[in-house]
Amino acid sequence: MINLHRVTKFAFQDITRNFGLSFMTVLILILMLLSVNALWSVKIITKEAVGLIKDQVNVSIYFAASAGDKNVGEIEKYVKAFPEVVDVQTQTSDQVLASFKQRHALSKDVLSALDELNANPFGPTMVIKTREPQDYKKIIQALSVPEYKDLIEAKSFDEHESAIEKIQNITNRTENIVAGLVILFAAISFLIVFNTVRAAIHTQKVEIGIKRLVGASNWFIRGPYLIESFIFSVISLLATIGVIYFTLRFVDQYLSAVFPSGFSLTNYYNSHILYVFGLQFLSVLVLTVVSSALAMRRQLKV
Repeated sequence: MINLHRVTKFAFQDITRNFGLSFMTVLILILMLLSVNALWSVKIITKEAVGLIKDQVNVSIYFAASAGDKNVGEIEKYVKAFPEVVDVQTQTSDQVLASFKQRHALSKDVLSALDELNANPFGPTMVIKTREPQDYKKIIQALSVPEYKDLIEAKSFDEHESAIEKIQNITNRTENIVAGLVILFAAISFLIVFNTVRAAIHTQKVEIGIKRLVGASNWFIRGPYLIESFIFSVISLLATIGVIYFTLRFVDQYLSAVFPSGFSLTNYYNSHILYVFGLQFLSVLVLTVVSSALAMRRQLKV
């Protein structure tokens, strides 16, 4: 414990002696972590946006007025047998008529024309939802057979594949840019930590020589530089967490207007805080420790 206390003391002394390099090291690590979290947030937002669009996609099957409940029931059973189908909702002729009247409650001409028919002109309607948008084509092809030609009047498919593709393209470009920044900051961080440790060793050659003369172990000499790496990692992570949560207070205001489901990045980070920031801390720690170890291997002959 005494040796650990002394090693930690020497680490803080090294940080204060080379405060400029230490500050730049922490700053670059923060920028790297912010880039990582920006990339992470883009992925989360994209996934939520694509999921929102997919939830809005469906195919509607409009049956003829002469289609009986038995025929509609058989087709519904046939559609539900597809593994791609998630949900099937069927409206009877009366339900379709009631829905039509409700939508056109203010259009007296439409309602009066409907009353003159003295019959329900609408057939049942079936709304089908699948797991993926591309699965709808398979369902439409399966229903486009001669057996159902007289029963089905029309098929309506809301095409959202182009919107999903545009979101994916924009996301891929953004991810490539941010990933490039992460790699750039990681390389700069590696070089700065390397030079920080090397400069500290160079300025403390006399002290290191004295430690060796009095029988100091290799760990006692290397320990302060490894603890510096740990301190850099902790400070940069804590500062990054503060910046992220401060930024999310403003970002979530715009996300709540875009996503009606109440999606919030703050809630995501809160529920995944140990996983997200724990993984980032380990990554930064490995980066700083490896760069410190390489600098010590090159400069120290212990």
